Amino acid sequence: MEPEKLDLRSHDIADDKRQELLRFFPEIRTEGGRVDIERLKLALGETVDVGKERYGMNWPGKADCFKTIQMPSLATLRPCPEESVNFATTENLIIEGDNLEVLKLLQKSYLGKVKMIYIDPPYNTGSDFIYPDNYSESLQTYLEYTGQVDAEGKKFSTNAETDGRFHSKWLNMRYSRLYLARNLLREDGAIFVSCDDTEVSNLHRLLDEIFGEENSLAQIVWKKSYGGGSKTKHVVVLHEYALCYARSKDSLGRIELPPDPKARRYYKFQDSKFEKRGPYRLQPLATTSNDERENLRYAIPYKGEEIWPEKQWQWEKARTFAALENDELVITKQKDEWSVNYKQYLYDEDGIERGAKPYSVLEGPYTQAGTSELASIFGDQKLFPFPKPSGLIQHFVQYASPDKDFIVLDFFAGSGSTAHAVLSQNSADNGNRKFILVQLPEPTEHKGYPTIADITKERVRRVIKKLNEEDSCKLDLEGAKPRDRGFKVFKLAESNFKPWNVDVPHDAPTLEKQLDLHVDHIRDNRTSDDLPYEILLKSGFALTTPARTLTLAGKTVHSVADGALFICLEGALTLELIRAMAEKKPERVVCLDEGFAGNDQLKTNAVQIFKTKGVTSFKTV
Repeated sequence: MEPEKLDLRSHDIADDKRQELLRFFPEIRTEGGRVDIERLKLALGETVDVGKERYGMNWPGKADCFKTIQMPSLATLRPCPEESVNFATTENLIIEGDNLEVLKLLQKSYLGKVKMIYIDPPYNTGSDFIYPDNYSESLQTYLEYTGQVDAEGKKFSTNAETDGRFHSKWLNMRYSRLYLARNLLREDGAIFVSCDDTEVSNLHRLLDEIFGEENSLAQIVWKKSYGGGSKTKHVVVLHEYALCYARSKDSLGRIELPPDPKARRYYKFQDSKFEKRGPYRLQPLATTSNDERENLRYAIPYKGEEIWPEKQWQWEKARTFAALENDELVITKQKDEWSVNYKQYLYDEDGIERGAKPYSVLEGPYTQAGTSELASIFGDQKLFPFPKPSGLIQHFVQYASPDKDFIVLDFFAGSGSTAHAVLSQNSADNGNRKFILVQLPEPTEHKGYPTIADITKERVRRVIKKLNEEDSCKLDLEGAKPRDRGFKVFKLAESNFKPWNVDVPHDAPTLEKQLDLHVDHIRDNRTSDDLPYEILLKSGFALTTPARTLTLAGKTVHSVADGALFICLEGALTLELIRAMAEKKPERVVCLDEGFAGNDQLKTNAVQIFKTKGVTSFKTV
């Protein structure tokens, strides 16, 4: 009996979708677990659109884009403790690499775990767009770009307007990344995408297709500048946008900014019946909205009369009548005119203070503030062009109020404004939000910081240092929990394990060479930390999962998540070690296949021993 092989590929997106379909419609299954489209049409009945012409978005390369999404990654993320801050304890991540490959690698470990995504991707202005010349992307492309392997042709380049596929290339780059990013969002999560007028219409339709029109929350207009434009020939553009979509609007809950202390003065009245909800203020139940809805127009019976709204009420009839019954309405009459108000309490039923609703138009913080902010950190005005002010992203982070413990992802990290925003907001309200940044090591012209990823890391280091210095001047509050001010650095690379190449010719000399390569299937120059992190990632555990080292039967074993996973990378496994691990009753065990040294009897015994001790998964790599 053989243990399973650990799958070193990233999450299989196509198989995941297929299994989801088969779970809902088992009748569409064919031999080999494939999907019968004709049976699916029958199962869905008349809801299937089979017409040749239909509303939708299409462009050259879209079909290949899906192939790119569905192609699993065989890459890994190598830890870099020497470039990190508090590597052993932090839950924040900065990942250096191509974001498409990284998003694929995060699928297993971070599926449905991210509360908020903010990205400020290139706007397709013709000079700031990094993309392979041949319209395809792979780990090989990235390795060639970063000089990790010999390169002959694949290079990253700008997207010129003279190119016949100017918009198509931009759409292909966006679609694949947004598609994968959606998978990482929690059901109550949301994404914010910055853009300008160049591609805002295309971006809207792209997000509609990926997230669904019904999950569009807002097209936020951000006034980014307070003036200028003397050289502009036509209209001075002072704004950009942030398109906001929910993973599922029904699951999102309310969106509110933190409570404004100044607003408390409006809550003047007391209600003994709902004393725990604090004071209240009166708000008109009638609305001036011109969006006519028949279900919001009805009469409220009161003291033998019927009160009709001039246009309509804000609430449906059942809710209004329940509020009337519960003494949550205040009805008055002046000069034969009825006024209906509802009681808006300072605290909700869970005792949480009411926050402020965000507006779709933001005035500032201005772009100039982002530039000044970065200059104050580095003392260099020209280090990074037009960084987003951290205050803008901090404003979006607050939309999740009162939640203070969640993951924020930015896979176009730039200078690191998102990490700055998260750290600042945690400092302001003692939150425990975590960030994941992904940045391509795009070369710069700055001698001190050869790549943009170097700028990202150094900015976050300096922000952490500054916040720590500010805290050292404050009184230490008793019971205050320590803040996570650190980050783990990982870098994209080829898998630590040499994959079997199925594409080589099957003649004897070539196959013999392949076998020789796999006598030692671990790549050269890989450290003792590299392998556990790849196994962690490919096994579906977060990169920040706590792990400790055990000594069992004189051998080293990595215990992950309080023993949920044991990783043993010993080159010589023994029966005593197998029994010692089994006695600890981990849920899963992964060992090096070469550790069995061809001893099939030991391997068979290991499978049986782990099985009898309740180990649900035993795999080798």
